[in-house]
Amino acid sequence: MVNNKSVRRLAPVYGKTICYLLFNRNFKNNITKLHLNADGFMLEAMDEADELWAQTLSEAMIEKSARGGGDVADYLSLKAANDHVREAGVRWLFDTTVALAAEANRTNRAAITVETDDEHRFDFGNSKLSGSLLRVRQTVRCLTIEAGWTRAPADGFMRGGALACARIKHFGIAKEDEELLLKRRDDLINWFAVEGENARALFDAKSVQRHFQIFLDSRF
Repeated sequence: MVNNKSVRRLAPVYGKTICYLLFNRNFKNNITKLHLNADGFMLEAMDEADELWAQTLSEAMIEKSARGGGDVADYLSLKAANDHVREAGVRWLFDTTVALAAEANRTNRAAITVETDDEHRFDFGNSKLSGSLLRVRQTVRCLTIEAGWTRAPADGFMRGGALACARIKHFGIAKEDEELLLKRRDDLINWFAVEGENARALFDAKSVQRHFQIFLDSRF
């Protein structure tokens, strides 16, 4: 079941609507390939998700460059271009998680439900961020991802100069929670896990899958 205030942002999950992803048994997932073993769902190949992420960001950066033209002093144009990159980053994070839920439902009848809120506000450090929330549920288990960025000077500063910030929360398993920063590093833009105030390790599709495994793991 999908319950959201605005399904538009998450509906086109790599060309398929969420409802189609979650319930159509003939759906062929082009993002993740999972198989079931003694430890639960394991990743067979997540490289395709990372390739799609790179392609999405590349397209966003091309558009950003085109919009910028030769006049970087045009603040509104630059802000719109940056927002496009931010939205691409958040969309990848959410879509990758939804795809994992869809595959679990399709192959194991996991009875996972997805809720979204595209008018979400949350605190991140001393700042107030606006963005989106994704909540994945299975019985009493709940995996929550919130992502966004500041929209006005009164909202505060972005930690570490990040384009966007995200938080992954596991209900009842706080030690597995993680905070992320969308940052440029070596002319590339990626999500990075946070340690203290610094972006630490690259957060890729395999990282998303690790959190999803924790969500499914009956030992927690």
